[in-house]
Amino acid sequence: MKLKKTLILLVSCITLAACSAKPKQDYDVDYNFSQLKQFTIQSPQALADPLSGGRIEKAIDIALTSQGYSKSDEAAQFAVTYALNVADKPKSSGLSIGIGGGSWGKSSGVGVGTSVGVPLGSGSTKIETIQIDIIDMASNKLIWRGSDKFEFDDGGEEKANDTQATVSKILAEFPPKP
Repeated sequence: MKLKKTLILLVSCITLAACSAKPKQDYDVDYNFSQLKQFTIQSPQALADPLSGGRIEKAIDIALTSQGYSKSDEAAQFAVTYALNVADKPKSSGLSIGIGGGSWGKSSGVGVGTSVGVPLGSGSTKIETIQIDIIDMASNKLIWRGSDKFEFDDGGEEKANDTQATVSKILAEFPPKP
């Protein structure tokens, strides 16, 4: 019975950790982020997916203005730029190994099993990684970087919503809270 409870707890912790993954971030630890009030968005020069670029810029604007920053092309103290990368989702190996345990009455047991998956369907899933950089306008130096990713099958409204959610999640970490 104790093994069963331990396994349930372990699976629950792994599931919770996978669902609550935070975006990655890095920043200049000596920079005073409290001085920042106004921003501008700088589009990348070469953008392979202009639809996603427009969605990212809109999401950046919404996220930063909701945090109290104001957009200004002339008096901006920091610039926001971004990069995105789209890649095919790596295929899983199809091999699974499971460990289980149970008890019935006064008896208990442990089992180990394997399975080999057969890929079904021909659709491909893509992963879009968004990186957002914050640059100090006075020194033209990178002061903060955040990134995260999401999976998608097709574009449209669902991808637009996922883009908005991912950018919001990234910028929720800005400014850094040491």
